Amino acid sequence: MFRRILLWFAGMWIFVSAAFFATDKVLEQGRPQKGGFLDQVSNLEFDEAVRYYESGGKQAAGSYLERLDDRFHARHRLLDSSGKDLVTGKDMSQLAAEALNGPRFPPPKVFVFKKVSPDGRYQFLLQAPAPMNPARNLPVYLWIVAAVAGLCYILAWTLAKPVRTLHDAVVRFGKGDLSSRSGLQRRDEIGELSSAFDQMADRIQMLMTAERRLLQDVSHELRSPLARLKFALELARSSPDPKASLERVGKEVSRLSILIGELLHITRTEGDPDSRNLSTIDLGAFLQEIVEESRIEADARAVRLAFSGGKTLWSGDRELLHRAFENVVRNAIHHAPKDTEVDVGLQSVDGQIVVSVRDRGEGVPEDQLQDIFRPFYRVEEDRNRASGGVGLGLAIAERAIRAHHGDILAQNANPGLRVEMRLPK
Repeated sequence: MFRRILLWFAGMWIFVSAAFFATDKVLEQGRPQKGGFLDQVSNLEFDEAVRYYESGGKQAAGSYLERLDDRFHARHRLLDSSGKDLVTGKDMSQLAAEALNGPRFPPPKVFVFKKVSPDGRYQFLLQAPAPMNPARNLPVYLWIVAAVAGLCYILAWTLAKPVRTLHDAVVRFGKGDLSSRSGLQRRDEIGELSSAFDQMADRIQMLMTAERRLLQDVSHELRSPLARLKFALELARSSPDPKASLERVGKEVSRLSILIGELLHITRTEGDPDSRNLSTIDLGAFLQEIVEESRIEADARAVRLAFSGGKTLWSGDRELLHRAFENVVRNAIHHAPKDTEVDVGLQSVDGQIVVSVRDRGEGVPEDQLQDIFRPFYRVEEDRNRASGGVGLGLAIAERAIRAHHGDILAQNANPGLRVEMRLPK
């Protein structure tokens, strides 16, 4: 922007200078020029004045010069070589010295032209009103003023319009229109400011949308465990065996604790994806550890776990990756039929690190493969919480992988579901 304004004003000054020069050249055509018609006429007048003086003296020369004065509304004088007026006898040497020999600035109100005879004996002075009076010629230069005003207007419009557009977008956004964007595609400081605002608006819209969705989902998801908890407490008060009811209360409290913990984690991940504690991780050993931790749950469901992959060093947030991989593995265990196997693999494909988890369950309808990564989404609305968790596992995994600039996708493996987490090398 600074360079554009600087170049604009430099170009304007060049234009103004060239315009004044061109206009002055046009107007100069009306000034007396050496060898021109007026110059030839004055030469004839000079010769006639000398002839009259030499033949009839100062009286004849005076009469001739008076006739010239009346005819051309100018003052004609015939001087000797010293500057003395041959008709009146006055000393006009100073006036002769001030005769116009070239352009002056500012131009005088009265022009004095001087001619000298070839032998140097006589001087001829012509005093006339300035043919190019600045006040009279001022309107001629007004087109330059109009052009400069137009260029200044264009510059002001070029600067003000995008600023006004950005201002309107900010005002709309401040009034609650989270979809408001400036949409400017400029390659200058205003464009950078607009791009920064659009990015900020995208981030705020994402956070606000996530917060609203989170509040709606939490209000919905907390109703069921709270209702069951209240019911279990009533049973504990009236049941002859309060121990069983208290165990049920404990389970509901544990589920609420898990729900709140995962809600806090997903909120932190969405709110600041860049707040990652990066360290070098051997993904092979890391996944092997997660598989071993999950064997107790897999054995309880009569599901076998198999891991394949070697040493692979990668830089990432250990906690986020642990939560992502573990949630996908546990989700596969929950959906795997008894006496089946869940495969966990690690490999490099097309310059990416691919972590895949496959179960051999019923899979997911094709039109819902992307929906399973939404918070609280369930393919089966009436599934048991004990088997399905609180519906945040895959959503947290998706956000954790995205925070590492990776991708996560699901596809039916027939039988079962395969979830692939792709991380850039």
